[in-house]
Amino acid sequence: MTTVGTGKYTYTLTENWAQLPAGQTFAMVSAVATDSQDRVYAFQRKDPPIAVFDRHGTFLSSWGNGAFLFAHGISIVNDIVYLTDRNSSVCLIYTLDGKPIQMLGRHGVHSDTGCERPGDLVPRAAGPFNYPSELVPDAAGDLYVSDGYRNARVHRFTPDGHLKFSWGEPGKTAPGHFHLPHSLLVYEGLVYVCDRENHRIQVFNTDGQFVTMWTDLQQPMDISVDKEGIFCVSEGRAGGPSARVSIVNRDGTVLARFDCRGPGHGSWVDSHGDIYLGLGEGGIDKFVRQG
Repeated sequence: MTTVGTGKYTYTLTENWAQLPAGQTFAMVSAVATDSQDRVYAFQRKDPPIAVFDRHGTFLSSWGNGAFLFAHGISIVNDIVYLTDRNSSVCLIYTLDGKPIQMLGRHGVHSDTGCERPGDLVPRAAGPFNYPSELVPDAAGDLYVSDGYRNARVHRFTPDGHLKFSWGEPGKTAPGHFHLPHSLLVYEGLVYVCDRENHRIQVFNTDGQFVTMWTDLQQPMDISVDKEGIFCVSEGRAGGPSARVSIVNRDGTVLARFDCRGPGHGSWVDSHGDIYLGLGEGGIDKFVRQG
């Protein structure tokens, strides 16, 4: 069994951990998250888009057939599921068993940023949405969206879906410049944004004011946080030899780093400190914490 990481942050790797029923196969698992019972929800780019597993990788259920054009981000907070359908430019909220609660945006209606090819540096930023990447709530229930593939903004909404404000502009250098904000996390009053093609995570307060940035990263794809306040960041290859996972503290210091099958497009750390990585070729790798 392969062991990765260092010191307190050492893990054993199980490749292709999640097991579908006989005859079924995975498409790309774009993102992954766990609920309060550490059941694992894989968001994949085929029907059924949501596949649910127990902690041992045993298949439990699935849902969402026909509801998504292009699966992208998933987050689960207080047993509510927050999803983005990238190419439809909508963000959706569901119960754990697949009952719809709320939708932000309108199917197929894209804001005017002048961008046609996902991932390009957009000519201009605009309002919600143009190929959004992730939806997450804060502790008070406000909703935040990284609007990244054909926009360069983060949007903050009230719990009932009214836009409060947005921040960010296309660019490569200054704080608040974004080139593909790919994922985000709101934790203890701060908003952590994976500014993927600028190879950094930018940190803001919930009013969109810049606080700091972490730059020792390559194509940060996804970010999650464990119960100790330590962050897990999955990263792309960025021209390097391998994708990787970085364990990072609140100051942005890397505590451990190891290669992974990648790119690490979607990842999540559960209540045990175990890490789940969604695979582009399909399936989930699990890293079980030993430290």
